[in-house]
Amino acid sequence: MAEATVLYDRDCGFCRVTLAQILRLDRARKLRPLAIQSEEGQRLLARVPEEERLASWHLVTPDGDVRSGAAGFPGLFSRLPAGAPIALLTRLLQAPSGAGYRLLVANRTRLGRRIGAERRDRATRFLDERERTVRV
Repeated sequence: MAEATVLYDRDCGFCRVTLAQILRLDRARKLRPLAIQSEEGQRLLARVPEEERLASWHLVTPDGDVRSGAAGFPGLFSRLPAGAPIALLTRLLQAPSGAGYRLLVANRTRLGRRIGAERRDRATRFLDERERTVRV
């Protein structure tokens, strides 16, 4: 059983590839990917204004807590093997983490174009399989 759901923009190639890379480290399957655009994704983000849902990724815990963008880094990294130091750093350095994340978000379309279609497709297949096999 997963400890949290990671909601991502399914239409963003950069987002898919990045999340797939992160989840490859999650051998214990503590994180379940789910597209923001899915019916369940919309339900989990009901308290997030609609115009903000695709502006970043979101970490949702079973109790309904939602952390978005850089605010979700500590919870994300703490669930990965050897991720505790990164979780601590992102918790202590929230302002720089947020600035770095905003820079990535502002350039995600451009970054996504640099990723080959085959790699994006491979990431999509990985995320689809992980979503089907991991439940919260």
